[in-house]
Amino acid sequence: MDKYVPPFDVTEQMLNLVALIAEKVGQFRANYEDLESRPKLRRNNRIRSIYSSLAIEANALSLKEVAAVINGKLVLGSQKAIREVQNAYQAYELLGNFNPYSIQDLKKIHNIMTKFLIDESGNFRRGEEGVFDEDKCIFIAPPAKLVPQLMEDLFNWLNQSKDKLHLLIVSSIFHYKFVFIHPFSDGNGRMARLWQTALLTEWRQLFQYLPLENQIQKFQNEYYTAISQSHKTGKSNIFVEFMLKKIYEILSEIEDSLKSENKAK
Repeated sequence: MDKYVPPFDVTEQMLNLVALIAEKVGQFRANYEDLESRPKLRRNNRIRSIYSSLAIEANALSLKEVAAVINGKLVLGSQKAIREVQNAYQAYELLGNFNPYSIQDLKKIHNIMTKFLIDESGNFRRGEEGVFDEDKCIFIAPPAKLVPQLMEDLFNWLNQSKDKLHLLIVSSIFHYKFVFIHPFSDGNGRMARLWQTALLTEWRQLFQYLPLENQIQKFQNEYYTAISQSHKTGKSNIFVEFMLKKIYEILSEIEDSLKSENKAK
């Protein structure tokens, strides 16, 4: 049996974006103190990541309210919305301390992300799932019985590709395929975004402190359009190029922010 390879092409645009990102990361590391030495900025970026990823999934809490929950303050909001923040914070705090190439670690983190929210927390879904736009079904996920094998194939490819293809591209392909498989009954979007960050952190530690999710939220419609177009073409190319652009943009944004901060000193 041939080894599974998710359908994609490495395009010229992907390679150009990878080169630009690598250059930006190099400049970032050369010209500025490590984010490890900026605890306030690290924490604010982490809060932005959590707020944005949850907002994409219709969590109604504001950025200020998400920060308050994380800081242990009383917030008026639904118990579900508050629990989503608490869970996400626990999951994100583990970045760099779990193996993003492990299905078992994926399930463990999903258990943290969805604790007290769903019955199947930490387990692949047993029911069928679809994505709806109001009453119209716009995407039907693969049958539940196929999920364990699909995820095993995806992680096998991930482990085989991490040293052959740049992690910027690998992590974006993984993000798309994860969303396509829709392995859990809930929390798929949150987990896909967290897992890409975890994979990028394997390449450069600074990614665990970059609010990539915030950049996705700003372009949420384009994010879903890129997913939908990739579904239609049967390849992840469009989504990968979208994500690489967003990665470059958030690096540029943080770089500009640090420059302004240094000038103000």
